[in-house]
Amino acid sequence: MKLKIFLWIVVCPFILFAQSNVQLRNLAAEFWKWRTIQQPVSSDDIPRIDRPDGWKPDFSKTAINSYNNSYKTFLNKLNKLDKSKFSRSDSVNYLCLRSNIERVNWELNILREPFINPDFYVTQTLVSIYELLTINSPFTIERIKYLIVRLDAFPKILSDAKENLKEAKVEFAKIAIENLNDIENKMKSIEDVLEKEITSQNQDLATSFAAATKSLVDYRNWLQNRLPDLKNNVPIGKDAYEYFLKKIALIPYSTEEIINLGRAEFNRAVVFEQLEKQKNINSPKPKIFKTTEEEIQKAKDYEQQIRDFLESQNLMTVPVWLKHYTLQPESQKLKPIKYLSVEDDLTSENRLDENSVHYIPKPDSNLSFFYLSMAYDPRPIIIHEGIPGHYFQLAISWKNPDLLRRRFIDSGANEGIAFYVEEMMLQAGLFDDSPRTRETIYSFMRLRALRVEADVKLALGIFNTDEAADFLAKAVPMDKQTAVEDASFYSYFPGQAISYQIGKTEVMKFLSDAKLILGDKFNLKDFHDYLMLNGNVPISLLRGEYLGLTDEIKQFFTN
Repeated sequence: MKLKIFLWIVVCPFILFAQSNVQLRNLAAEFWKWRTIQQPVSSDDIPRIDRPDGWKPDFSKTAINSYNNSYKTFLNKLNKLDKSKFSRSDSVNYLCLRSNIERVNWELNILREPFINPDFYVTQTLVSIYELLTINSPFTIERIKYLIVRLDAFPKILSDAKENLKEAKVEFAKIAIENLNDIENKMKSIEDVLEKEITSQNQDLATSFAAATKSLVDYRNWLQNRLPDLKNNVPIGKDAYEYFLKKIALIPYSTEEIINLGRAEFNRAVVFEQLEKQKNINSPKPKIFKTTEEEIQKAKDYEQQIRDFLESQNLMTVPVWLKHYTLQPESQKLKPIKYLSVEDDLTSENRLDENSVHYIPKPDSNLSFFYLSMAYDPRPIIIHEGIPGHYFQLAISWKNPDLLRRRFIDSGANEGIAFYVEEMMLQAGLFDDSPRTRETIYSFMRLRALRVEADVKLALGIFNTDEAADFLAKAVPMDKQTAVEDASFYSYFPGQAISYQIGKTEVMKFLSDAKLILGDKFNLKDFHDYLMLNGNVPISLLRGEYLGLTDEIKQFFTN
């Protein structure tokens, strides 16, 4: 039954909407205070959040039961809100909050990560310290203390894992074992680097590293002994996948429509890439940077060039307060476990006075897919990860006066915007003098389009992980290592891989509709500024808010 809550207010779409309903705003503040404690650590960089002092993950049976009770309580409170007087922006914020509440159910009861996925606990331990190690500023006494707290939590977390993983799946166990390969030496390497950087609390740190390492080794051995008895994973299936689309990602398409959109975009990317290569047949081949320092300096020049281009072409506002997206040499602290997450620091809501940092390896022709592209030209990655992509969009969104808009919702918006701006910059002319870089942009388009089909087919059981990896490696094409890592990630995070292409598709539909509806009143810079300020919000909701359209949003208000 459709809820009649759309009492759309008639205002200029360029004006920020009024502060949200007080009850809705208070419930959101209560939820986010709880969620910063409960939210699992993620191997993705976008969901990283600032945690309370002394925080550590807790997925004991008692904690999980408490989380489920809280989920039901928050959902009940949300459902009791009086929606009859909601404004247009209230309706959007309501759906954003519901999305985040339902994500708790998705994690615990549908994906059932704590019960079937041994690698979940590798993330809750190792990636919890990874997040502290990525921060570029020197270690403070407080951050050392937080690092020790998280290390000291490893034995308890992994003991709880053994209690929870009664239904552990063999594919995920193998991923966890591989991620813990040689973990003894990897942890020792991290400790050695930290001891050179940190001048105090070394003994406490050594004790914590020793206990944490022992628990990781014990966990790896426990998993290896259990492997023969573990069963294969069962895909979540169509009903659960569409629950994710409608309740969490707020994507107005069916699984069939999503696959068709992905295929159509793949075909477009292949054609455009081939035309570009044909046009560039006599263009000189690009050369890899000779040194890391050369790549870093060039990236610094390019980042400023991109900022100037955005302003000179009237594409969007570059705030004067915005710090820079920078490259730095590979972090020795992260190097032993760099494969577990993304080697960057996008800062946070409370660190907007710091530069964003992306750590890079030495330029080499044998690098993985994305790092190899950077060794030739870092601009495509600067655009996606930095300016005007993730760092730019997140930093601006963290300035949003509305609490609900500042908080992460779902990567469909974040990744969709970052993917959209890649082609936006190409079409706007940034790469007119760099034909080989245009080829790179089209190769990225091929990969993101193929991820759609891989994601859906993994969720529906049409692909297993190996088949998805082979599919990506052959069709992009890309190196097998990156393909395997991508497929493994998608296998236990269904819905994430579609976010790039489907998010971009939604942005382009939004822009097209805005131009058609507003006509001469449409201003591309204003549109992009609105998009960036509200860039954590699913695009379908922004389209409804900005244009007063309900054709997509109304389906999210059904039981």
